[in-house]
Amino acid sequence: MKAEEIQQAKQRFGIIGANAELNRAIDVALQVAPTDLSVLITGESGVGKEVFPQIIHHNSPRKHAQYIAVNCGAIPEGTIDSELFGHEKGSFTDAKDLRKGYFEVADGGTIFLDEVGELPLSTQVRLLRVLESGEFMKVGSSKAQKTNVRIVAATNVNLMDAVSQHKFRVDLYYRLSTVPIRIPPLRERQEDVLLLFRKFAGDCADKYRMPTVALAEDARELLLSYRWPGNVRELKNIVERISVIEEKREISADVLRMHIPNLNMEKLPALAQYASDEQKMFNNEREILYSVLFDMKKDVSELKKLVHNIMNGAVTLNGVNDELYQPATVRTASVHTAPMQSNVVHQPSIHHSPIQDAETIEEAQSLEDVEKDMIQRALDRNNGRRKNAASDLKISERTLYRKIKEYDLE
Repeated sequence: MKAEEIQQAKQRFGIIGANAELNRAIDVALQVAPTDLSVLITGESGVGKEVFPQIIHHNSPRKHAQYIAVNCGAIPEGTIDSELFGHEKGSFTDAKDLRKGYFEVADGGTIFLDEVGELPLSTQVRLLRVLESGEFMKVGSSKAQKTNVRIVAATNVNLMDAVSQHKFRVDLYYRLSTVPIRIPPLRERQEDVLLLFRKFAGDCADKYRMPTVALAEDARELLLSYRWPGNVRELKNIVERISVIEEKREISADVLRMHIPNLNMEKLPALAQYASDEQKMFNNEREILYSVLFDMKKDVSELKKLVHNIMNGAVTLNGVNDELYQPATVRTASVHTAPMQSNVVHQPSIHHSPIQDAETIEEAQSLEDVEKDMIQRALDRNNGRRKNAASDLKISERTLYRKIKEYDLE
């Protein structure tokens, strides 16, 4: 009987797959549906988390009431309290009318809070009160209202990590995760990859009235070996793209490789694979600092060598040995002992090593000053030509322009 219910849920909500963990997730959703327990759905982006709140709602006594899905990450922080809990007229500048929030509209129904980890801390406090007592207050109101709402939340981030970073309330986490449901990523559902490919290929063929694409044997092996960082959503996009663009209906591995942009990047570090503009800019600046520090290290090494030679009396100034640059033992031996000098007491002086002084000067200079100096010298060497200076520094022109403005080197 349980297997039949799972299969019916798959057919009703368009779920494709025979993976055991996927079936377990559907089973838990069906079992918890008749209750009012809060459910937290976790899984990577693109695995299909949005389907499970619908399974829970439509198999619960609340199925005839409102079902509202809210993407918490898409609502600005300044307006999310108003969206969820409503506001009173005049409570803020644009509050021209009384507004009902989702928790008031969905009274008796279900609210699905997608990307719940993006909620601001102030909103988390309000949500916790709803979970604990069923009460909320509109923005600008001092009157508490009651609501009977079932909350199902979902996230693709590790909320316990967010708790440790003080970005998510631990009490709210335990309230939301009364019943946790994990949706497995596509790389853990190898037996479902080819099923999903055929499903998406058939849907696309029906939609655009064209023959269905099929995979050659080498293409099947390639499809199964890929890790699918974008999960089911990525697979669907690739199938649709191949169906529309490729003329041949049998897809080989060579053709498939052209439509999987991440295939040759899977063994690269994550930062290199998904580097943002900000990360690239940081790498450019880091290269400048490394170059500067290597040059500084070379200069300090030469300075230490010079000081060492001076202290051993091996260096002359203007061709004449200078007593001040001889070792202390040499200077002491050159003092004549006359009777009138017999009462002179030579106090031992505190000797500061020139090497230590050089290191202190090196540490005192900030990286910003060094970077500014290197940029200025590069500009001077190239007569102010920024393109050549950027090439000299091995950074992009964009980074150089920003640094010139930052250090006021116009």
